[in-house]
Amino acid sequence: MKYLGAHVSSSGGLYNAPLNAKAIGANAFAMFTKNQKQWSAKPLTAEEIAQFKAAVASNGFSPDYILPHDSYLINLGNADPEKRGRSLASFTEELSRARALGLKYVNFHPGSHLKEITEEECLELIAGSVNKALAEVATGDTMAVIEATAGQGTNVGYKFEHIARIIAGIEEKSRVGVCIDTCHIFAAGYDISTAAGFEQVMADFDRIIGIKYLRAMHLNDAKKECGSRVDRHECLGKGCIGQEGFKYIMQSPYFENMPLVLETPEPDLWSAEIKLLRSFE
Repeated sequence: MKYLGAHVSSSGGLYNAPLNAKAIGANAFAMFTKNQKQWSAKPLTAEEIAQFKAAVASNGFSPDYILPHDSYLINLGNADPEKRGRSLASFTEELSRARALGLKYVNFHPGSHLKEITEEECLELIAGSVNKALAEVATGDTMAVIEATAGQGTNVGYKFEHIARIIAGIEEKSRVGVCIDTCHIFAAGYDISTAAGFEQVMADFDRIIGIKYLRAMHLNDAKKECGSRVDRHECLGKGCIGQEGFKYIMQSPYFENMPLVLETPEPDLWSAEIKLLRSFE
């Protein structure tokens, strides 16, 4: 079964996220568990946790198909020990909040070398940071889900080999997964604009990373051409990927039973985009 949704707002209270997801016809969703532009937040209260869990259940969602995203400030591969330590503390807090809310995943961008170290050194630091965070949040099965990037600027994670390198360095491999963002991998040079191209990309993913690590997807068309390394999302069918790639997703067994989440730039179209995707099944 395909579980579709969007990255919805939790403004006004975390319990609003499942309400907003249900309103667009979703059976999955992504969210922030705190302000994504702040390092830290007040601890969740027992009331907030109970309200969120009740709203998830009463609106027909399973925690297995909810994909919280960490703060945009976090860089687990920062060469500066003090700055990396701040990122690690924030990421650990994100894992703790997800666990408290009964959620399975925390989706994160791997990090950036900022031209201060090599890509390989950055990837090693990221793996080490994830190990520390998972060790700190040792109870439960909350999983760190690495998001494939477009490779814009000094970001790592734009090659499947980068992600495989991070996973190789993580000790608790049962608690690490991967999120494919369609815009990101297309911009990184993986041509998924045709069914044949997408099938080859997934074969490469399986060979280099392993399909067993695929846990989630972000569904976005791309404003720029394949290989541009420019991270600019577009509405489905209006960008350089086009509809065929998304038809493949909806008809492929690779993407069953995981959150498939829109991050397209016009929230008013999310309901229509979910209906469009359903029409491809």
